[in-house]
Amino acid sequence: MPVKNRVQLITYPDSLGGDLKALNHVLQTHLAGLFGGGVHILPPFPSSGDRGFAPLTYSEIEPAFGTWDDVRAIGRHHDILVDVMVNHISQRSPYFQDFLRHGRASRWADLFITLEKIWPDGRPVQADIDRMFLRRPRPYSTFTIADTGEQISVWTTFGKEDPSEQIDLDLRSPLTWQLLRDWFTRFSANGVKIVRLDAVGYVVKKLGTSCFFVEPEIWDVLDEIKRLADSLGIALLPEVHAPLPLQRKLAERGFWVYDFVLPFTVLSALLTGSGERLASYLKVCPHRQFTMLDCHDGIPVLPDLEGLIDLAEARQVVETCIARGSRVSRIVGDRHKGEGGFDVHQIGGTYYQVLGRDDDAYIAARAIQLFAPGVPQVYYVGLLAGENDEEAVLATGDYRAANRHNYTLAEIAEAVQKDVVQRLFRLIRFRNEYPAFGGEFWVLDAPAHEVRLQWAQGDRRCRLSVDLRAKSAEIDYVDDAGREVRWRA
Repeated sequence: MPVKNRVQLITYPDSLGGDLKALNHVLQTHLAGLFGGGVHILPPFPSSGDRGFAPLTYSEIEPAFGTWDDVRAIGRHHDILVDVMVNHISQRSPYFQDFLRHGRASRWADLFITLEKIWPDGRPVQADIDRMFLRRPRPYSTFTIADTGEQISVWTTFGKEDPSEQIDLDLRSPLTWQLLRDWFTRFSANGVKIVRLDAVGYVVKKLGTSCFFVEPEIWDVLDEIKRLADSLGIALLPEVHAPLPLQRKLAERGFWVYDFVLPFTVLSALLTGSGERLASYLKVCPHRQFTMLDCHDGIPVLPDLEGLIDLAEARQVVETCIARGSRVSRIVGDRHKGEGGFDVHQIGGTYYQVLGRDDDAYIAARAIQLFAPGVPQVYYVGLLAGENDEEAVLATGDYRAANRHNYTLAEIAEAVQKDVVQRLFRLIRFRNEYPAFGGEFWVLDAPAHEVRLQWAQGDRRCRLSVDLRAKSAEIDYVDDAGREVRWRA
């Protein structure tokens, strides 16, 4: 299934009006004609936490959001992208609940990674754990089995709770692969066109490694999932937070990748007034990629920008974001921090707010994204130039909630009237409709405080010129009549 070279929307199933029916209404009215590339619906499945990323099952849609009929209704006009948390599932899933009752006697026991699958005697070795890229203080959680009273520890890469809400799946088990086949088949039957493999970099656990994107084993897993997806006409988008060389490897092997470098690099260029790092990056970035500036998690920093940032400049950018209301997440474990102990993993806050609520700066950032190589994704809060939702942060205790506001239909109707939002809509329509974006891309020579990007195909040509100091973006293009046209975005 070819991925369309048009702009996609990222949204939770309940964030634009309250449920999937409301989302479809908003897409057909306020957002009509904007997202011909598709809609990434963040997990609409029953879940026990992490706002959908601790799924109980992929066979059903959470009733509060709607049904598969509602997903298919959206899919009649938009390609649908959904997530599979291929690394883990909820501890409240029927599979793990059966394991909690019966332990190793459970029919689903082999889905999970008990510690003797890692260490022969089942006892964790701290020296091995110290080598790992950790997302929590220790990579396992301990549970008591109801039938026997036995305490069993299983691998849990993610989760702030102890024991974790997210239980890792064993990708070496035939049981896990049967579930994946069932889930992908259900997706195909309901019109899903693209699947994002969330947290796929963590699926291989191997002693003596970081347990993150372990080669060559990870390629066997990815290739097998790709064969499954290809057989059902589904495109795959592995979600891997890793330095640029690894993203290039993925792209070279025929996978779509995420451009997690672009968000911070654009932000840094606009905050410092220098486009040299941005221009250098755009000359070498993969083209088989999805681009974004903001998402449900945060603005990526490390490990995505490893080797691509000046740490003094990065600290300055982070401090500016914090002064503007952002919060940051930190890397766990000294081994994987940057030079001088720099440990920022992600910046939490809306992209509009980290740019100082400056309309011109924000439109310049979006123009750069839409001219960068790849399929652009626009997160729903960013689409509406949203500001940090501090009430949600206080209510949930999760810094990421600042960028996860749930809009009512009345709030959407008001937000789309804002001048900055209408300017963004115009940019999105231009990116969707102008034919040169299917052609050849150049980063043109420019002074250090400017960025100039160009696309050309046949007799059609468009060029973006951004003055990073003035925060201005101009687009020059050849129209249908062959005339040169210029407009300030």
